[in-house]
Amino acid sequence: MASAASDRTTVWRNARIVSMRADSAVTFERGAIVAENGRIVFAGPEADLPSLPQANTIDCEGRLITPGLIDCHTHLVHAGNRANEFEMRLAGATYEEVAKAGGGIVSSVKALRAASEEELVRQSLPRLDALIAEGVTTVEIKSGYGLDLENEAKSLAAVRRLAEVRPVTVRTTFLGAHALPPEANGDKDAYIAKVTDEMLPAIAQLGLADAVDGFCEGIAFSTEQMAHVFDEAKALGLPVKLHADQLSNLHGAALAARYGALSADHLEYTDDDGAIAMAKAGTVAVILPGAFYFIRETKKPPIDLFRKQGVKMALATDSNPGTSPLTSLLLTMNMGATLFGMTVEECLAGVTREAARALGLSAETGTIEAGKWADLAIWDVERPAELVYRIGFNPLHRRVWRGQ
Repeated sequence: MASAASDRTTVWRNARIVSMRADSAVTFERGAIVAENGRIVFAGPEADLPSLPQANTIDCEGRLITPGLIDCHTHLVHAGNRANEFEMRLAGATYEEVAKAGGGIVSSVKALRAASEEELVRQSLPRLDALIAEGVTTVEIKSGYGLDLENEAKSLAAVRRLAEVRPVTVRTTFLGAHALPPEANGDKDAYIAKVTDEMLPAIAQLGLADAVDGFCEGIAFSTEQMAHVFDEAKALGLPVKLHADQLSNLHGAALAARYGALSADHLEYTDDDGAIAMAKAGTVAVILPGAFYFIRETKKPPIDLFRKQGVKMALATDSNPGTSPLTSLLLTMNMGATLFGMTVEECLAGVTREAARALGLSAETGTIEAGKWADLAIWDVERPAELVYRIGFNPLHRRVWRGQ
């Protein structure tokens, strides 16, 4: 499919390009893309392609090209699995009952603390590889299963290692305020003080976090407690995001918006005030159908409300061992459409343009236009709808990360 001529300039021609640019996802039916040193310098009709005699030219043979996919919410680095809790839920236990029985996040904490950094990398690589195999070029990975400084740092160091051994952009998120560790003896305020006074400053000094997250929920932390975490994150110059309004409406979406969060995620119980605040702040709604499906929730996120208020919507796998053991962004798009009624364009934008926005990377990736990284997915399909419509089918022909 390719003829090599230059390592510096590459041309992909004879392609149907879905640019996902903000101006209504412009499509070039016979388009071309030129990249130099990993950056796009031209994307448009092939008829406008400048003469590049020394370029490495690739004939895409009419295939569809989209931006490389972005999974903007994962807990990919963890140890072991929680299949036993899956059986408990099949027998009728609720998410809260599993947590109160000593399962849930705390069981993953025990497993992660027992694992070395090398073991975390080894166990996590197959999950990352599954995403890469579907055209993912950028992935966000959270900590949150260590819940003390040593193990949170170990987890985030493992995330950084993944980016060294695979050609993928990785964003790290510190999720120390994920759950209460057993040694906290039920004292949430004391644990949050540990997060803000000890863990977060050290993690920031080590350069291990690109953002800070938390779980704002009755079984986790209150809006007041999360505000303390966000205050410290802002003081350290780190952007924030929030697991919000998943199981109840604690007005987490409004809290996230008040702090100018990159995103608020889950959002099944978000109300009008929360959506209005998110739209005003530019906080992206990250929709996570995998968790909704896996724990058999019935309350859907208010997609129509987000549309009405102009809230940008991203889609992500929420890949984690307990509530969304999902490593397929293609299946996630199908779930967003079938479970929540999202359109094909919303689904595709949700794993490209809006996912980049949710990570603060809109200037770097997520669309096909000059100046951005040449992060591309080349598909053996005729229409974008096929990427959302098919189940258990991976039509990826070739993945391109930073021009390679």
